[in-house]
Amino acid sequence: MIRKKDFLLAGIAGFFTALFLLPTFKNARIAQIGYIYAGLIIGLPLLWMLALIVGRFLNRWLSWIYQFVKFCIIGLLNAAIDFGVLNLLSLYTGLTSGFIIGGVNVPGFIVAAANSYFWNKFWVFAPASESLEKKEERKTNYGDIITFIPVVVSGTVINSAIVVFISTYIHPLFGLSGAQWLNISKLIASAIALAWNFIGFRLFVFKSKNN
Repeated sequence: MIRKKDFLLAGIAGFFTALFLLPTFKNARIAQIGYIYAGLIIGLPLLWMLALIVGRFLNRWLSWIYQFVKFCIIGLLNAAIDFGVLNLLSLYTGLTSGFIIGGVNVPGFIVAAANSYFWNKFWVFAPASESLEKKEERKTNYGDIITFIPVVVSGTVINSAIVVFISTYIHPLFGLSGAQWLNISKLIASAIALAWNFIGFRLFVFKSKNN
């Protein structure tokens, strides 16, 4: 049974994911941005809710899948924040490649990481049921941030290294612009970082909270 809280939080995550995608669309100069953006604002919250239903159904056979669906929902929100900040800075500075883009890539990743910590601690990896005493203890206990930081820092290094390598040393394919190729680089880097973070969070950071 899916809790109403899960539907609500998935909807909120979907809305803010769409919101943070706007700078990316503007920098990449995606055509008909208004129509696409309006569809995302409405569609993403509904899509994330549907994903929860599918995840709960599959959870009968794969006990970790519902948690992974929630992790992906928040991972995509974090990616939207990460992409959004990167593209805002790219729009402001005009930078789309070079070693300096690795530094431009860091602020968005840090903001996304902070967002990731709270969502993962209090929703994704929080037990489905726990006593009031345990809930209060979890709200005041931030010892897991000690293991969270190394996982995220290593993820940041991996993310930025991939962005620098692809955007700088691989010529844009398919006639893409520098800004568009930057976002392709970021997409590949984010997918790899997503897998890295899930493994790190599940095995080391929030291991006592796994559902």
